[in-house]
Amino acid sequence: MESKGSISTRRISRVELTQSDLILIQHNYIQKGLLLPKPDHHQAQPFSDQWIEHLRTTFSKALEIFYPLTGRLVMIQNDDVRLTTSFFLDCNGAGASFDHVTSDGVLTVADVLDPVYIPDDVVYSFFPMNKVSNYQGVSKPLLAARVTELVDGVFVALSMNHCVGDGTTFWLFFNTWSRISRDNGVVLDPIRLVFDCDQFFDGIINRATDLPFRVPFNPDRDVALPSANKPVLSLKQKMFRFSKETIAKLKAKVNAEMVNFSPTTTTKISSLQAVMAHLWVSITRNRNFKPEQEVSYYITVGLRQRMEPPLPEGYFGNAIRAACAKTTVGKLVGKNGLGWAALQMNTEVASQTWEKAQEYLKKWAESPKLPPQENDEIWSHLLVTGSSPRFDVYGNDFGWGKPVAVRSGPGNKSEGKLTVYAGTEDGSFDFEACLRSETFEAMKDDEEFMETLTV
Repeated sequence: MESKGSISTRRISRVELTQSDLILIQHNYIQKGLLLPKPDHHQAQPFSDQWIEHLRTTFSKALEIFYPLTGRLVMIQNDDVRLTTSFFLDCNGAGASFDHVTSDGVLTVADVLDPVYIPDDVVYSFFPMNKVSNYQGVSKPLLAARVTELVDGVFVALSMNHCVGDGTTFWLFFNTWSRISRDNGVVLDPIRLVFDCDQFFDGIINRATDLPFRVPFNPDRDVALPSANKPVLSLKQKMFRFSKETIAKLKAKVNAEMVNFSPTTTTKISSLQAVMAHLWVSITRNRNFKPEQEVSYYITVGLRQRMEPPLPEGYFGNAIRAACAKTTVGKLVGKNGLGWAALQMNTEVASQTWEKAQEYLKKWAESPKLPPQENDEIWSHLLVTGSSPRFDVYGNDFGWGKPVAVRSGPGNKSEGKLTVYAGTEDGSFDFEACLRSETFEAMKDDEEFMETLTV
């Protein structure tokens, strides 16, 4: 069963899209969802109509704060030599989507959590807007929620257009919605959203004449279609869990080893960088590459705190860049060790200063361009970490208990994609890994890696 509806909140406004927003125009929506228990009195029984209406109503109240998410993108195809396209966000109150689905008494929490690999066919069915590209926000909702009832649980999923917000914006909305729901529909201390993009544009462009940007993109020309002759990769997904104690050991190890390569440095490798370096070395070791093969690790870096002055917590939009550490297989998995790998990451992340970001933003504004659509062969040599353990995932209690797990939808999935979350245990990390099945099989026999995981 499925019930659908459009929730509309009318607020007239226009939000310009920045360089950080527009580079994502060809990507898919952000898709994250939470698996929650049912209230005790709802175990093995359908949610009451009152609960569903409560979630729908509180979703609407959260949208009153995040009102641009009820708008649509506007696409202008420019009549110029490059066949460019311009976009902006029209906060026209066209509506967000809310669906309620039941699994007809078939699916249980165990069906989601017990399999060795994440059951994609099950989990992906929990999400709306699957494989929708951001540019399609001209006609499709920018935000969609789906509440799926399991026999003994509830999955609450959100899909948000990535051009209008990053992970920080996404989880701020999730946190706001769950808090309003938990507080019985009362909106207490709502976050103040900020739509001012001056820090992206100041000293770089003339807002009066240079916006909206002209992007070299045409949906009829630049949207890649699946090839009938293209082999389908055997990709699987699995959660890698690292306990607080294991993370502390990895952090101590990399910081001790790092001084061998940079004896005078006062830099300290963070817990997250230590675990990412461990994953980089371990996955590469099991990918069966030649020593001379170049490998890369892309890390999403937030700009909010790097800006001068820092952006406020409620900044609405994207404020991210990518740092990339590159080396060869021989250097990474050879004698250099884990500390050297972590140092390469740390150096790249540390180099992402506000001055460097401003230089990039200025060059992009002068000649806008979109990242190339990477092919499968290139992706097989990469690792990419998105999201952040700083996001409040397990604090999303809608009024009947905290989440027991987090999962993501099919959007932006490719080989080598690693999505990081804070774990259920304080100080722990969970990495949702998308890799070839043969890589996972090889890693099962890698004792050095397996002994660092929490079952």
